Amino acid sequence: MDQRISLITLAVSDTEVSEAFYAALGWEKVDSPDGVVAFDLIGQTLGLYPRAALAEELGIDEASIGGFSGVTLAHNLRDKADVKPLLELAEAAGARILKPAQDVFWGGYHGYFADPDGHVWEVAHNPFSPLGPKGEFQWNGA
Repeated sequence: MDQRISLITLAVSDTEVSEAFYAALGWEKVDSPDGVVAFDLIGQTLGLYPRAALAEELGIDEASIGGFSGVTLAHNLRDKADVKPLLELAEAAGARILKPAQDVFWGGYHGYFADPDGHVWEVAHNPFSPLGPKGEFQWNGA
């Protein structure tokens, strides 16, 4: 198995609300099959899929999809000064701020928000892992 993630799929209650939320963050959706909203990322795609449809596809009860799963998604930025404005943009788009922008014990700067369905995003600047020329995250500057 190659060391990469191709697609991140989020189960959402209302695809129109979630699509509008991510569009308000400045993301542009790409063409995709009916029922799926997709945003191309740098090397991956974020998919929004109706919660009930994903549960059916997985063969599980819809009620078992929900709440904090222990997974967070991270969006790293080039500069510390960019973290707070992005959290403010997310809040204006409908996010709930879970942790405001602040210094972190390991030397970085970050904050957290939850999207309309409660998916948790970290917005961070990690001075030890600068972004590559295309904005790709590189652990320890790999």
